[in-house]
Amino acid sequence: MVIPIKAFEIKEDADDKFMYDQLNGYRLEETLELSDGQNLTLLTEVLDLEQEERVIRGVFSKDIMRERLYRRRLIENPTTEEALFWIIPSQDRRFLIVSAPSVARGVKKLLSNHVANSLSDILFGTIGAIVEVRIPSETLVTLHESNPQATNLIWFDDVDIPGVNKLCLAGESLSDTNLYKDYLNHGKIWYVVFGIKKRGVTVGVTRSCVVTLFSKLTVEEFVQCVTEDLLTLVE
Repeated sequence: MVIPIKAFEIKEDADDKFMYDQLNGYRLEETLELSDGQNLTLLTEVLDLEQEERVIRGVFSKDIMRERLYRRRLIENPTTEEALFWIIPSQDRRFLIVSAPSVARGVKKLLSNHVANSLSDILFGTIGAIVEVRIPSETLVTLHESNPQATNLIWFDDVDIPGVNKLCLAGESLSDTNLYKDYLNHGKIWYVVFGIKKRGVTVGVTRSCVVTLFSKLTVEEFVQCVTEDLLTLVE
């Protein structure tokens, strides 16, 4: 089961009660005029909000219009997409974790960045209070080279070879290959797929802290894994 999530940092100083109260019962109605002249109400809501100790968990729900071709005519249909989110303290910082695609895939339109910006606006009345985080390329190098047998795949970007945007290596013992050392001289590690032995799972991690699970875990177990094992890598 492939589960994508993305971690962000909440930069504004606010206590847990304030954030819970701001999110609890949030509902925004927008009226959309359709091409046939009818009006449709679209909702944006925060649902199923819970708090356990200092962790806040909820569902960000948004109505979205889709268009499809039916007998050479575009038909507009509303649909609702949802994304789980968690607000989690870690090492004197507070992170937002969103379970949603980071780029558009298939029919999904509700992306993790949109959820982060929306929650920033709901909580603090502005976009930018919740920001992207970074895992340094050097940290990913150390992560891989500390246990190269656990690494399955490495992508490099920021490549200085003319006409080459990205490089990829797959296989065992990648740090022992001449290609790995050569690619590292020409680019930066952007994405690593590796195994976390103590949990028996395989994950992929990008520098922007997009994490994909390639093993069998519940979403809650996956979030715990990210919180305990990967947020410590954020600069």
